[in-house]
Amino acid sequence: MKSTPYILLFLLVACTTSRVTSNKPGSLSIQGKMYAAFFHQQAAEYRALCYQAFNIATLRVNQWQKKSTRPTAIVTDLDETVLDNSAYAVHQTLLGTDHTAQAWEQWTSMAKADTIPGGLTFLKYAASKGIEIFYITNRLENERAGTLKNLQRYNFPNADNAHLLLKDVSSKEMRRNKVLATHDILLLLGDNLADFSSLFDKQLPAARMNNTDNVGAEFGKRFIVLPNTTYGDWESAVFKYNYNLSLAERDSIIRQSLKSY
Repeated sequence: MKSTPYILLFLLVACTTSRVTSNKPGSLSIQGKMYAAFFHQQAAEYRALCYQAFNIATLRVNQWQKKSTRPTAIVTDLDETVLDNSAYAVHQTLLGTDHTAQAWEQWTSMAKADTIPGGLTFLKYAASKGIEIFYITNRLENERAGTLKNLQRYNFPNADNAHLLLKDVSSKEMRRNKVLATHDILLLLGDNLADFSSLFDKQLPAARMNNTDNVGAEFGKRFIVLPNTTYGDWESAVFKYNYNLSLAERDSIIRQSLKSY
């Protein structure tokens, strides 16, 4: 009878493991996202990296000196930059599937994404200095209502239609230029390099690395990068932007791209 608690514990772990790996056992693509979300939700180091990014952004605001009559803006991405969608990643993994447009739209309509550590405080501070905040995101037009509701839930500054620029084409360059037509952009915030420059639009890994080196001085100066291990163009680039690959094909490409000894 003394062994009963251990048996129950074993069964609990076995059931939990079965649930997590249901449908797609052993898939690097699926289980990797679970582990990435684990880092985002449980690692104090992740929080520290976020605070570090926004602390640097705060320093840049404090150093800012207005040099023109044009209004000043900060342009920020939304997902994994100021809004945390790790719960969505976990939900999809428990279902044994990856991202789908239908599931994502359902998630964004809930307006339940939490804030990224330090992000809301920084944006409110910047707004208090007279800087306008523009949100450039590749969420779709049919996600506008849920997105605004999510931002307004936490009282993000400038959380209105005029400052929310949703996806028209996948590149954000045209939308950045739209802001530039009327404002001076002090900082750009994002978790994906395409949030900063068209240099990174649909580039393969070698070009992304090379272009990062070429503009290295901008990171921490004008480009503020947030960590995102769950998804991004870093992943799509390895797959050569082929979104129709099977999980087995993705896993094979991942294994081939990794270095060992």
